[in-house]
Amino acid sequence: MDRESLTRLRVDGPQRLDRFLHRHIGGSRNQVERLIKKGFVEVDGRPVTKAGLKLKGGEEVAYRLPPEPDYERAAVDFDVPVIYEDDDILVVNKPSGLVVHPAPSVKEATLVDWLKARGVNLSTLSGEERHGIVHRLDKETSGALVVAKNNPAHERLSAQLQNKTMGRYYVALVDYPLKASCTVEAPIARNPANRLKMGVVAGGRAARTRFEKLLSDEEAKVELVGAKLFTGRTHQIRVHLESLGRHIVGDRLYGFKSKSDRISRILLHAYILYLDHPTTGRPMRFEAAIPEDMMGVLRGHFDKERLDEILDTDTFLRRFGDGGDGLCHERGDDLHR
Repeated sequence: MDRESLTRLRVDGPQRLDRFLHRHIGGSRNQVERLIKKGFVEVDGRPVTKAGLKLKGGEEVAYRLPPEPDYERAAVDFDVPVIYEDDDILVVNKPSGLVVHPAPSVKEATLVDWLKARGVNLSTLSGEERHGIVHRLDKETSGALVVAKNNPAHERLSAQLQNKTMGRYYVALVDYPLKASCTVEAPIARNPANRLKMGVVAGGRAARTRFEKLLSDEEAKVELVGAKLFTGRTHQIRVHLESLGRHIVGDRLYGFKSKSDRISRILLHAYILYLDHPTTGRPMRFEAAIPEDMMGVLRGHFDKERLDEILDTDTFLRRFGDGGDGLCHERGDDLHR
């Protein structure tokens, strides 16, 4: 470990190592635990990787934040629409096709690169590559995403994700109408037959999604649906729709190629984001305008006046408060197309 880059702290009494660091440097407990397990922490000059290490008091704890990965990516030559910004948070409308944070396999510029080019100072407790990212959206999914501009904000927003006071509503165009508005409760894990996909797998992580029928095009057999996430599993909406024999139009991973070859992106959009402001505690709600490429497809299926009416934010949210929260009973093999 680079000795010159260490931040040193003196332990003020008996306590666990992870709790001591969490109190002093902020971030979520998971972030602090990863910092320890990845070898970025020392106690009295010795590297430690046990988050629950018992400290007696008087020890010197030294840590450093993970270094920025040396990724080679393209220059930032795009802008991202900003919905809201203050000293603590930044809410953006992420475009489809934009990766949220870097990885060795990602060569193009990411949302994190855009944030850094914009000069935003953000939390790096999860590693520089995640640079303030509280939650994520898949590359091809567009919509509302909140970024923390400091460690306390990051910690409080992460806690809201855990206690469900922060959440998202999505809109999607699916390739066959649902029988009824309903809720899917089914565990999700890596698909054992295809490592690129997730699936409903016994013993997977609990997952719950509410689907609300919005507008149907009976002739084209497509439907605009709303989705509310109660959990945040990878590909959750796509996996739960697949369990019902439905797929999002434009989804080349889970959907049918014959239905997607004319669509350049998955027609899934994070439409509404709600949270409590991490400093003031004030309830906040943000609407991310549906991108024109997706709206163009929707207008080809639905009357503009009716579409505007159903997508009115208050009208949209009321649909999720009108009951109809029974479990989905249909399955993929129930369909006769």
